[in-house]
Amino acid sequence: MTLAPQRPARWIKVLDQTRCIGCHACTTACKSENSVPLGVTRTYVKSVDVGVFPHVRRAFQVTRCNQCEDAPCVAACPTRAMYRRPDGIVDFDKEICIGCKACMAACPYDAIFINPEDKSAEKCNFCAHRLEVGLEPACVTVCPTEAILVGDLNDPSTAVARVVQREAVSVRRPEKKTRPGLFYKGAHQATLDPLGARRPDGELFAWANQGDPGDRQRVRGGHPHAANSSAAALLSYDIPHHSPWGWRVSLYTWTKSIAAGALGVAVVLCYLGVLSFAGALVRYVAPSVALGFLALTGGLLIADLKHPERFYLIFTRHHWRSWLVRGSFVIAFYGAAASLFLIVGILGGTGALSRGAADHLEAIVGGFALAGALGTACYTAFLFAQARARDLWQSPLLAPHLAIQAALLGAASLLAFAVGLGTGRHAVLGIEVALCAAAIAHVLVVAVELTLAHPTAHAHLAAEEMWRGRFALFFWAGLLLAALSATAPLSGVAAVPLALIGLLGYEHAYVQAGQSVPLA
Repeated sequence: MTLAPQRPARWIKVLDQTRCIGCHACTTACKSENSVPLGVTRTYVKSVDVGVFPHVRRAFQVTRCNQCEDAPCVAACPTRAMYRRPDGIVDFDKEICIGCKACMAACPYDAIFINPEDKSAEKCNFCAHRLEVGLEPACVTVCPTEAILVGDLNDPSTAVARVVQREAVSVRRPEKKTRPGLFYKGAHQATLDPLGARRPDGELFAWANQGDPGDRQRVRGGHPHAANSSAAALLSYDIPHHSPWGWRVSLYTWTKSIAAGALGVAVVLCYLGVLSFAGALVRYVAPSVALGFLALTGGLLIADLKHPERFYLIFTRHHWRSWLVRGSFVIAFYGAAASLFLIVGILGGTGALSRGAADHLEAIVGGFALAGALGTACYTAFLFAQARARDLWQSPLLAPHLAIQAALLGAASLLAFAVGLGTGRHAVLGIEVALCAAAIAHVLVVAVELTLAHPTAHAHLAAEEMWRGRFALFFWAGLLLAALSATAPLSGVAAVPLALIGLLGYEHAYVQAGQSVPLA
């Protein structure tokens, strides 16, 4: 007789919303057990009022980490501080968390937060320390109606296995394909879908509703039919939604584009014969600008960490699946290539290398620098795409658009110095044409993004927030200024501030709008 091999445990939870009475005992117990500070929570009970008076009822949803089998937070974490255990629990190690918030940006359920006391990321982990000694999670022990069940999905004798395998259950946001380990029984769709109920005005719900401005105005005025609701449902209790990445990340995309574009555009124009490798603009200015803004980019990224003193862990404990790690190595490669380009230029300029040898070496090293510049400009598209929760950022146009933006900002930077250095008119005109072409390409890509239908409601709402909501001023002013910079062949150096300020406004609108839609 051959015994079947025993399958490892797969810890899951079943939340029976037909039993939940909204007492918030689970929230309180979790805070007490895990020393969760005020202002943040590992779990809470969301409530929605469904129906129209007098036929109305309150529906609840216990909201927490979904313990995904394919956890986006684990893939995004650069140091493996977020990791998935063999028993299916997604746990965290605060000692190696750098506070980059990549896990927060990636989570489709808004389940992760930064602890304001220790500055590290945390979330529900099924009270793993209790499970390991044979105890149930704190929330399970205090639930007065036994609405929270925990157990091994691979053990058919457990209550959770019987419910999941024999009864109708739901998961949140199945389209994200994370394969959650948190199942809901009897939950109303208006609670599971973050857009399923309208959000009333007030400090707690400061977020634009779906629909046209007229719809939003009617909702604010108490109109009974919500613009973003498939039923008469009103969100009555939730926690505030916060964007994990703030102005530093917006600014980082701008400084990184200048760093990539300054040397990248210079090398391309040399290959085209517009500029000369022997000129001061290419030999000294372009790599210096690239290195200076690359250093500023690194400084912004480190300053945005909650644990900036741990930034070195990106290189010593790197998790290769994370595009934050891959991007760091791309930036390091580009920095090395730009430094080598500058060194060769200095050697050529001082006569340590002959003119022919210097030009030849600069052409070769310039190829590596161009590859690094392109990678530096475009890797953010993959970093943002790894934030699977943010639908606006899942655009296939983002990588080429970032390359175009780098070309625009790089040409603008070169133009400012070319005029100051008294570069020949032919070279200046070539840079102006490059700036004009990049500006036109940028406007065309934005026009395509404006006119194409967005694939999901979340992407549509984020786009509306960008061009009609809180960030509309940054978006439209930035787009207008960038478009005006296309007049560079006529206006000359006056187009430089238009390009720089225009792209800064656009980048801020895009980055912040992409995080503006509530996910829980």
